[in-house]
Amino acid sequence: MSSATVILRAALERASAVRPKAGGFPYLAETLRQAGVSRCRMAVPSNAMLYLTDAGPVAVQGEPLCTGMVDVAPFNREALVAALRSDQAGETAFPEFVQGCWKAGVIWYDVDLNARTCSYYGADGAGYTETYPTVEIWPQSSSPLPPAFAC
Repeated sequence: MSSATVILRAALERASAVRPKAGGFPYLAETLRQAGVSRCRMAVPSNAMLYLTDAGPVAVQGEPLCTGMVDVAPFNREALVAALRSDQAGETAFPEFVQGCWKAGVIWYDVDLNARTCSYYGADGAGYTETYPTVEIWPQSSSPLPPAFAC
């Protein structure tokens, strides 16, 4: 296992511990940012996430949402925003959020952890971008890194 994988795994575990059920994404994003992750890119139909980290890129493959040949729904901004708001309210878990993105015609999304933006795109290039708030994760002295990697 590479240091990038170890660091990412530790950051995801820490984020799970500090993020509230409702409105938790900014806490996840900040924990990842503090661990050296600059971007997260999701290929929605394949449910594959790519994390770009200071220690190197890491791919995480979830269970694909579809297999074989399927039609892609047209991009539907209203349906996407509804999926976002349900997730932000803590009404859905991540798998349901990704499914909501897919049903809204999102084929990929990109999270820029430094700019604090999430951009969602359909097959025709249509898109929607949202910013998320800055949050502080306390205690600041808690490192998201495992002891072997903490400075």
